[in-house]
This record gives sequence, C-alpha cells and structure tokens, in this order.
Amino acid sequence: MNGQTMSLEQIRVAGMEALARELGIVGMVRFLQQFETGHGDYSKDRHEWLDNQDMDTVLKRIRERREANKKAN
Repeated sequence: MNGQTMSLEQIRVAGMEALARELGIVGMVRFLQQFETGHGDYSKDRHEWLDNQDMDTVLKRIRERREANKKAN
C-alpha cells in the first residue's frame, strides 16, 4: 500500500494492524497510551497548587511522601 493514495481511515487501520502485529495487543495499547492528550491546563493548575507554598513546605512534603513510600514497600 502507498500512504499517499490511502485514505486517512485506511492509514489508521493499517497502522493499528502493524502495531498489533509488531508489538502485540498489550504493547500496542501501551504505545497508544503515550499519546493521550489529557485535559485541562497544567500550567494554571500548577500555579494554584504551588504559588502559596514556600520551598521549605514543598521540600517537607516531598520528604514525607518519600518516607511513606519507603514504609509502604
């Protein structure tokens, strides 16, 4: 098949078939998940989360989370 003469639907189907053939179904799904666009405005959200916190507070929370993760594992 020639990509220049194929419709977008034909390209999509051929691409999915190639991914499934080469990576297996699980690999194909994992590959496609990398391109999920998500939603929202991360920059705006980040400012809401962090603008009112000083560096000491942020570092304290990081240390607490690391310690909790060590205990959980």
